[in-house]
Amino acid sequence: MPSTERLRGRPLGVLMVLCGAIFLEGIDVAMLNVALPAIRADLGLSTTMLSGVVSAYVLGYGGFMLLGGRAADLLGRRRMFLLWLTVFLVFSGLGGLANEGWVLLLARFVTGVAAGFMTPAGLSLITTSFAEGRQRNRALLIYAGTGAAGFALGLVIGGLLTAIGWRWVFFAPVILALVILLTATALIKEPAAPRRTAGRFDLPGAMTITGAMMLLVYGVIRLEHPAAGWAWTLATFAGGLALVAAFVAIERRSAEPLIRLGLFRSGPLVRANLAAILLTGSFFGFQFLITLYLQELRGWSAIQTGLALLAAAADVILAPTLTPLLVNRYGNARVIFGGLVSGLMAFGLFLGVGMDWTYAAMLPSMLLIGLMFAFVYGPLTIVATEGIAEHEQGLAGGLINTSFQFGAALGLSMVTAVNVAALGAGSTGIDALRAALVVPVTATLLSAVIVAFGLRRRASADVRVPAGV
Repeated sequence: MPSTERLRGRPLGVLMVLCGAIFLEGIDVAMLNVALPAIRADLGLSTTMLSGVVSAYVLGYGGFMLLGGRAADLLGRRRMFLLWLTVFLVFSGLGGLANEGWVLLLARFVTGVAAGFMTPAGLSLITTSFAEGRQRNRALLIYAGTGAAGFALGLVIGGLLTAIGWRWVFFAPVILALVILLTATALIKEPAAPRRTAGRFDLPGAMTITGAMMLLVYGVIRLEHPAAGWAWTLATFAGGLALVAAFVAIERRSAEPLIRLGLFRSGPLVRANLAAILLTGSFFGFQFLITLYLQELRGWSAIQTGLALLAAAADVILAPTLTPLLVNRYGNARVIFGGLVSGLMAFGLFLGVGMDWTYAAMLPSMLLIGLMFAFVYGPLTIVATEGIAEHEQGLAGGLINTSFQFGAALGLSMVTAVNVAALGAGSTGIDALRAALVVPVTATLLSAVIVAFGLRRRASADVRVPAGV
């Protein structure tokens, strides 16, 4: 494992390859969101089918993330990364060739499953390839900043590609994935042999936790459609929670558990994952609302909307440059708290949004959101994987990425539900938007309280805060 803080040679090459993979995942999601109207027009999809195209990816991604993280630990991180990157490539191409809605649904679900295996494998390759401390922190901050940049830049690139033809939104990731695959095959080596053999894989635990995650994610997706019936939504959540209970019972009795339950005794890990859920919930909820505001209420084009959100991608510069300096000096928890305060200000400023707002009035919020992601996303990833044994790094990576993904789905569903309810009560479009903006404000406030609680506990114990939340 490299021991110097400075990244160079093969370690730098490996980091760039893995950053390319997380950028691919982020840009893939963002580009599709911009292309949805064009896809609907070309294929004649219903609103339900169009929503299902987005939900299918989220369902596959969120449902299989924990299993993917543990599979990386047990079966080999490099092997899982390369295998599922290949699957991602193939089914992204299938999406570009789709002429019917069901083919697109299948392609997006399997692409989501592939991302659910590939992403924690990539993250654990970083945490096991770089020495814990400043070097790993720098690598993780660069990695996280690249992933966040993918979401922001994907809106702009997606708009440009959609103008050429929506199928390029699927074909462009195929080209990028092929380049990453060829480079990764040459550069990446397995950091360590898997600790266990495939024959001792905890199949009952894997089946129950995957089923539980899929039901919980599906329940969150159903929140977007209150007309679909609350009884089925509640039943979905109840089924998911029942499978979680069954999973815990299985893991307690298993000699080789899929997830060691003692991992959840780590306060910093639990708080980091809770904060991650609320972080992405607030960001993706806000991103959806501002897209609704600019395109449907103000009549802006997809490209104009993407460019308007580009200022929020400032984290791609700040995350690898300013954030490491602040983390080294003040510790992750204080930097995360500062970032959440920036986000709270950003969303709070937007509560007064009006139909006559200029972009200059929106810009402060965009820049503050960039600060939030730069100071929170990467440090949360560090906290969630720091101090975890090497043979459980894939699991830790799967947990934090599941939290990010689950939070995104939850945020989108909650703002949609509030917006629809307000419109149904007779509110104007702008009033309904303001009502839904309370969701990201509340989520960010709760996240800040969780992190502040961790800071207070550390202070009361008179312990310096180098990394924990």
